[in-house]
Order: sequence, then structure tokens, then C-alpha cells
Amino acid sequence: MAITAAAIVVPLGVLFLFSGLVVNLIQAICFALVRPLSKNTYRKINRVVAELLWLELVWLIDWWAGVKIQLYTDSETFRLMGKEHALVIANHRSDIDWLVGWVLAQRSGCLGSSLAVMKKSSKFLPVIGWSMWFSEYLFLERSWAKDEITLKSGLQRLRDYPQPFWLALFVEGTRFTQAKLLAAQEYAASVGLPVPRNVLIPRTKGFVSAVSHMRLFVPAIYDVTVAIPKSSPPPTMLRLFKGQSSVMHVHLKRHLMKDLPETDDAVAQWCKDVFVEKDKLLDKHVAEDTFGDQALQDTGRPAKSLLVVISWTCLLFLGAIKFLQWSSLLSSWKGIAFSAIGLAIVTVLMHILIQFSQSERSTPANVAPAKPKNGGGPSGTRQDKQQ
Repeated sequence: MAITAAAIVVPLGVLFLFSGLVVNLIQAICFALVRPLSKNTYRKINRVVAELLWLELVWLIDWWAGVKIQLYTDSETFRLMGKEHALVIANHRSDIDWLVGWVLAQRSGCLGSSLAVMKKSSKFLPVIGWSMWFSEYLFLERSWAKDEITLKSGLQRLRDYPQPFWLALFVEGTRFTQAKLLAAQEYAASVGLPVPRNVLIPRTKGFVSAVSHMRLFVPAIYDVTVAIPKSSPPPTMLRLFKGQSSVMHVHLKRHLMKDLPETDDAVAQWCKDVFVEKDKLLDKHVAEDTFGDQALQDTGRPAKSLLVVISWTCLLFLGAIKFLQWSSLLSSWKGIAFSAIGLAIVTVLMHILIQFSQSERSTPANVAPAKPKNGGGPSGTRQDKQQ
């Protein structure tokens, strides 16, 4: 991380780490004392508490970097966003797709009850991963033999969720890169599937399981397509921390869960067909630089995240002054060294967060099943286990 970037990242990191640990402590106390008595009460409290942390990242997009997220959808879907349970499937185009989802959830009033299916290592991320665990995110190991039970039990727990929630599922299984696209194209050509140009081949087992277990209590699937216009640089976590703006286009199409086919094979094919159409939609976006088939909705820029960050900053500043007066920490070389070590730890943690978000460091390029051998089915690669 460059020195100039660190000068920006470290103060923001101190704020995020301080507020995050406070949030994690409150979540842990509520988990131990409230949840055994009333799961719904715990969920309602956790929704508010988790939002106090996640709004900082919304602020990072809205007020610090000024990223412009333009939402294209019909007026009825826009009206229903945040008022119903929804399974959200999206292409995984950029390093901050999950943050784009949080921004739209915040606009819709359900940021604190936005959930996602994520890889298991995510829950070990300091502060943010711990907060996700307390918020009932679903963490998978990318081995279907293990993940099938985990996913089933996690989805069943959501049946009595007291507020409207969004559950995000990135069915491509990994973030988009050109190397991964090439692997997907080679596989598709070898088995006679439509060759993708802008998306990866979806892994359908998780989606089929989600539909099977959520069909009775989740009314809609939100089909989200994310694109970056030609004039905008791709957004990254490092660009956000530097305060560098980008533009992202989001196309959202609502499907009724009751309209999906009944059999697992047909649901899997429905998912594949959606991604074929998503690929065509992205082709059109490349040509026109917009999602012209839907209306551009005004999502605004609520001041709530700004107020939360100002409040956390004031608390941190006053707390630091009181602590320094009490401890005289900076009055000795030992105290200065201790402070320097603390800042170094914050720098390392923020570096880990930024590196973790980068698409080049996500799942390797083997993103399609191995070619069938001797006329048989795909061999047991990691992708095959997920499909």
C-alpha cells in the first residue's frame, strides 16, 4: 500500500476498527443474553446494531468516494424493494458488488437484514466478518458434500425472519476476470453450451437448493445485472478509500418465485437461461453504454450514513482525548512505540481487507467443469461439486 494511500486508509481504518469492535461487542452480548430468550428480538436488535457498522461502508461509497450507482428497473419493482423477502442473484463483475448491494438495500430500508452466501474464510475477517456471522450470513466451504447441509439448515432458519430480508447468492461462484472468462468459454465450446462473453457459467446446485427451501416464504427473485460504463474506471476498495469516484449501472428484474418450474433440473436450466439473457443484456450495454430497456430510478443519497460516521468520529475523538489524558500514553517512548504498533496493526488489517476484495485474488481460473471423458459426465473438479 503506497504511503499516500496509507495516510488516508489508516485514519479511516482506526475509525472502522474502533466502531466495529464496539458493534461486535454489542452483538456478542445480545447473542449470549438475548438470543436464547427470543430469536426475533435478537434479530431486531442486531439489525439496528449491524447497520451502525455497515453504514460506514455505505458512507464510503456515497459521501467519501462519491460513487454513482444508477438503478434501472420498473416502477413496481422499485416500490416493492425492501418490502418483501427476496433471493438476489447477480453477476459478480467488480470488487465491490457486495457493497453496491448494501447501498441498494440501505436505500430500500433493509440494510440491517441484508444477507449473503459467502465463502467460509470471510467470517474470519476482523470486525466485518464477525459482524456478518452474528447477522446469520451463510458461509460455505465450496465443497457440495459439506455445503449442502450447511445451506439447507441456514435457509430453513430464515423461515421465521421477522423483517423483509435480501439473500444474495453469486451463482457464478467467483468474481469475473478475463482469465476466468476464457476458461468458461473453452468449456462451453467443448460441450455445446452458449459461449459467454460477459459472464461466467452459473453453478446451479446452490441456487436450486435455495429455491427449493425458500419457495414457500420468499415471493420474489431479484435478477441483478451490474455493468461499468466505458467512461468510468472499475471501482475497487482502494479507489474508495482514496476518495476516487466511479459510476456503476445496475439493472434489476423481478421474477415471481411461484413462476419458476417445479423440478430441480428445470430450476437449474432456468438459472442458466437467466445468465444467457444476462450475457445478451451486457452485450447491449457494451453497445449502448446504458440499460435502456428499464427506467432510471432516483435512489437519492440519504444523509443517514453521513450522520452515523460523524457520530462515530466524535465518539472516537472524545474517547481518544480522555484515554490520552488518563494514560499519558504519548509522554514516554514506550507509549509512543505502543501507539505506533497499534497503527501498524490497523494498517495491516486494512491491507488484508483491500487485498481480500480484489478479484485477481479470488478463486483461481478453473471456473468450469472439466470436459466430459468417454461420453460420461464432468469429472469431480471444484466447479463440478458446486453445480
